[in-house]
Amino acid sequence: MDSRKVDTLVAVGALAAIVGGTYGNLSWTGPFERPLDPAGLTLITIAALSLAFRRTSPLAAGAVAAACAIVYYGARYPGVFTAGPALAAIYTLASLGRRRAAIWLAAGLAVPVYAIMALAADDPAAGNWMTLLSGWLVAMVVVGEVVRARRAYLRAVEQRAEEAERTREEAALRRAGEERLWIAQELHDSLTHSISVVNVQAALAVELFDRHPDRAREALAAIKESGREAMNELRASLGVLRQLEEPEAGLSGLPRLVSRAERAGLRVSHTVVGEPYALAAEADRAAYRIVQEALTNVLRHAGTAAAVTVTVEYDHAKVVLRVENDGEPGTPGPGMGLIGMRERAVAVGGSVTAGPGESGGFAVRAELPTGPVPA
Repeated sequence: MDSRKVDTLVAVGALAAIVGGTYGNLSWTGPFERPLDPAGLTLITIAALSLAFRRTSPLAAGAVAAACAIVYYGARYPGVFTAGPALAAIYTLASLGRRRAAIWLAAGLAVPVYAIMALAADDPAAGNWMTLLSGWLVAMVVVGEVVRARRAYLRAVEQRAEEAERTREEAALRRAGEERLWIAQELHDSLTHSISVVNVQAALAVELFDRHPDRAREALAAIKESGREAMNELRASLGVLRQLEEPEAGLSGLPRLVSRAERAGLRVSHTVVGEPYALAAEADRAAYRIVQEALTNVLRHAGTAAAVTVTVEYDHAKVVLRVENDGEPGTPGPGMGLIGMRERAVAVGGSVTAGPGESGGFAVRAELPTGPVPA
């Protein structure tokens, strides 16, 4: 049922209640001596039916109800209930946040009615009625303000709940996006390295197939091994999506990574400076992937003739990684290698610099601030 129908039913109910209450209390007329006649009933009817417009036009409805009440009491009709619709309109104005209008309407009702009561001040009941009306006028404004504040509070709570829900959804979408980027970066780093090794070994096998079949056979074996390792890493990476064990990618895996690069034809020396200690999982994985991508770039751009030095330096505040080669840089192609390395370092609070080495070749230097994994 819509609000207009509800208000109409309320108005009809108020009319019945006011008429019934007035006739039921004719024994106490106070200062009002005029009997209830059709004119008085008309005033009651108009005042009561104004409640049908209480929510759509509260000020107009209240003004009509107050005017009817003033005329009713000024004509000395009996009963004290005719001011009810005006009181309801005052409450509605206050509950809608129109406090000033509610106060002005209350004053507009009170002052004329008080003047009428003053003319009957010799009757003690008149003074009691004035006190009763004053209390109801104040109560309607106060109750309306309380209801308005309560509604505002509930709206604020609902808005905070909606905002919290929206924030949770945005955070979930952001985490999902970050997870997709992380998976893509993992696959890029692992597969690009393996494919680069396969590409170099395949070129070597083609070149040596007729003249040195034994060496070509070694190159093909290296291709097979690289393919197997690539499949293992791919399977392990996809296992993360199924909440299985993550791939073993950390500084403990550097000897295996160096060995794979050597099988691809690179001359790699691996040096550790300082006392190694366990890193946080994110920093450990980032360090491994940075070295892996740096070796991949050597294979792609400098070739197998380059000599590479991989240095891992531990101190109490950070881990420093250096991957340096003495080869001639090739023409860089499109790729995300350096970008990926920088993103991984920044994600754990570190940094990466890359450029020509002091004595030629190319150098990658990464600093990853970290500490021992808490027990």
